[in-house]
Amino acid sequence: MSKAYMTEEKQEEYKSKLNEALQLGEKMLMEGADATDVVVQVINVMENSPLFNAGKGAVFTSQGKNELDASIMDGKTLNAGAVAGVRDIKNPITAAREVMINSEHVFLSGKGASEFARKQGLEMVPNKYFHTKSRYESLKRLQKQEREREKKDNIGTVGCVVLDKHGNLCAGTSTGGMTNKKYGRIGDSPVIGAGTYANNKTCAVSCTGHGEYYIRLGFARDISALMEYKNMSVDEACREEIRKLSELQGNGGVIGVDAKGNIAMEFNTSGMFRGYIKSTGEKEIAIFKNE
Repeated sequence: MSKAYMTEEKQEEYKSKLNEALQLGEKMLMEGADATDVVVQVINVMENSPLFNAGKGAVFTSQGKNELDASIMDGKTLNAGAVAGVRDIKNPITAAREVMINSEHVFLSGKGASEFARKQGLEMVPNKYFHTKSRYESLKRLQKQEREREKKDNIGTVGCVVLDKHGNLCAGTSTGGMTNKKYGRIGDSPVIGAGTYANNKTCAVSCTGHGEYYIRLGFARDISALMEYKNMSVDEACREEIRKLSELQGNGGVIGVDAKGNIAMEFNTSGMFRGYIKSTGEKEIAIFKNE
């Protein structure tokens, strides 16, 4: 992520949308909503915006299609749901929750996930709904450059972690994957324990970055394990896992909240769209390092 690619006006656009998502989450929590409902509604805000690589702003595959992934996990029950490779579900995080609540499964993919979503009465859209000019141009630039990736074109996986008034944690993640992805590639975002994890005993975390490395590390679950077995704080555990990611030469970040409301937002890149709000009113929204 580089300031050279992002004007002040564009930065404010991102910050405004992040603020909208945070304000919705705060309102719901103050009204007593459960963590899982908040995660879904907050991520819906970002899925419905073309700014992020999730939902409406999803990047394109090598075939010029949009394939979306999402997952959610309830820290109280350890129940979880995920969908991957879907092309016609407007809000994949909503579908992931339906899998968690209304099926005996955890992970559905492709046409089967879409069939399930229709039966649950979710909003379905043609694949062209996800098409945006900027993402399509990114695909064409990347294809022209063959294997040389423009990092600015792959930002924007969205996630949300919540601690509600009942003491329950929840984490959710939604993404369009990587520009120009091939062969039905699926990253870490829909993989429970890699891109998403929640456990009331420890934390809720959501990840963004080069998914192959997160899968290899079992990144999200490992943060919880470091807290449970090594008594690390959520901040220490997230930093340690980012260190491991860097050792593998992987790039990315993570957001986390523990059972006491402590927050972590760690990354090894030049920036990460991020924000939090606490019940005390303390609030932060940032993009680049050292903000």
